[in-house]
Amino acid sequence: MSVMEEKESNLLEKNKLKTDTGQDTSYYSNRPSDLSIGSSRDSRNVSNNEKADNAILVAEHYNAIEETHLSQRNQSRIVYMRNFNNWIKSMLINEYLTLTKIKQIKNHNSPLKVLDMCCGKGGDLLKWKKGEISHLICADIAEISIEQCKNRYSDILNKSSKVRGFAPIFTAEFIAADCTKVCLREKYKDVTIQFDLVSCQFAFHYSFESLSQAECMLRNASECLRPGGYFIGTVPDAYDLVSRWQKCDGNKFGNDVYSVEFLCKDKMKPPFFGAKYNFHLEGVVNCPEFLVHLPTLCKLASKFGLELVMFERFETYYERMKNEGKSLLGKMQALETYPPYHESPLLGQPLQDYQHAINYMQNLPGHRKIGTLSQAEWEVTCNTLCSICISKKRGRLEWNKRMKTTMKPL
Repeated sequence: MSVMEEKESNLLEKNKLKTDTGQDTSYYSNRPSDLSIGSSRDSRNVSNNEKADNAILVAEHYNAIEETHLSQRNQSRIVYMRNFNNWIKSMLINEYLTLTKIKQIKNHNSPLKVLDMCCGKGGDLLKWKKGEISHLICADIAEISIEQCKNRYSDILNKSSKVRGFAPIFTAEFIAADCTKVCLREKYKDVTIQFDLVSCQFAFHYSFESLSQAECMLRNASECLRPGGYFIGTVPDAYDLVSRWQKCDGNKFGNDVYSVEFLCKDKMKPPFFGAKYNFHLEGVVNCPEFLVHLPTLCKLASKFGLELVMFERFETYYERMKNEGKSLLGKMQALETYPPYHESPLLGQPLQDYQHAINYMQNLPGHRKIGTLSQAEWEVTCNTLCSICISKKRGRLEWNKRMKTTMKPL
């Protein structure tokens, strides 16, 4: 076995399917035998107008978010949580770009091509630059966000061209479209393009408003994904959200930085699609979202030649990757220092939000300072968010006369 083959084998073993979230799994014990039947519970009661309204709300919300200066972001109550989530994204993208590059070396170093679905303002552009990809397609429902993404790319391009020994960065396309309702391939400059990696960060759950939208999103992810390629993303943890909903009085729960209010009626049997809730995160998000029912996702993914290979809560992913990403944690300021330096104010409540840090330091007296998040932030990011990776089953990709893709087994 070559060094590259051994490295790939080790990475694949590290990334074998992980679905233990430590939560009550009764919600996921309800498995759909027939997606067309299982989805009917939401489809009968959700009109096309309501679906359109939800899409408009999401687009308007993200279009309305103004660009903020770094100094303003650093004053946010949840600045460390946002940085931590960004660190998770960085590690996830780097992890699967590494796996992809290993495969590409075997394939004579063919250039890496990436689709970034629901790209927003282009917050991951520098990650793709660092990953040395050759071509990127960015798609998002919010037209203003796409324009800002274009501008960011132009800025990166201009700055890179002024660096001595300039090496060209990736080329890019930008598409303003709803990834849950529009066939993206028809908008590509090259409809025969094959992606090595598809990414959808903090947005895939919007597709679970209906069966047709989830199918469209997965079709967009898989249609041009190279066999053996990866579809990665981050989604809210439906295990945790449903568990908290079932335990609370009424339909609303949260803390001083976030709140969730469910709008569907049945706590014990939420629908597979259209399980709607309003999610509010201080100063960042305030719009409708939808539960992603994992068994339904797995069954639906298989329809498009996809297979779930990793599903980890952020807490578990952090534990697995913290040593490898230790320097990046510091560089990105992804954790708050406790106790703070020079009596700087803590962002959370000094007593109730840092008891876990106090307990940790008491058990390890040699630690004078540690990096952490406030309890309120941990509750949002580590208990309610998950990383996912879906791989495209191997096969050969064939195009028919109508430019539709079909998978043929090898």
